[in-house]
Amino acid sequence: MELRLLVLRSNDPEKTASFYNLLGFSFEYHQHGNGPFHYAAKMEKAILEIYPLTKSQTETDKNIRLGFAIDHFESTIDKLKLHNIAFALEPTDTDFGFLAIIVDPDQRKVELYKK
Repeated sequence: MELRLLVLRSNDPEKTASFYNLLGFSFEYHQHGNGPFHYAAKMEKAILEIYPLTKSQTETDKNIRLGFAIDHFESTIDKLKLHNIAFALEPTDTDFGFLAIIVDPDQRKVELYKK
């Protein structure tokens, strides 16, 4: 089994896409048929999409937790700090590997693992 699609909903999709761009994602802005415009980026065989909230949503799901193994770990961490991204955990060695935890614009925690 492998993950093929991950959809995030956001109050501000453009701001959220800009945040994930800092991690190395390259987004396209498009829509499928009559659906809402959204951002989409490839991650190997999977797609990460960032959509606006649905009409019935009043806020994002802050309980979703993401984790990415990233290339260029140190330079990415430096870039995040230059952009004043909030860190829930500074880079540290853990039982799960060397990682940092940051907070995206929608208050989701994102684990960044050193490849």
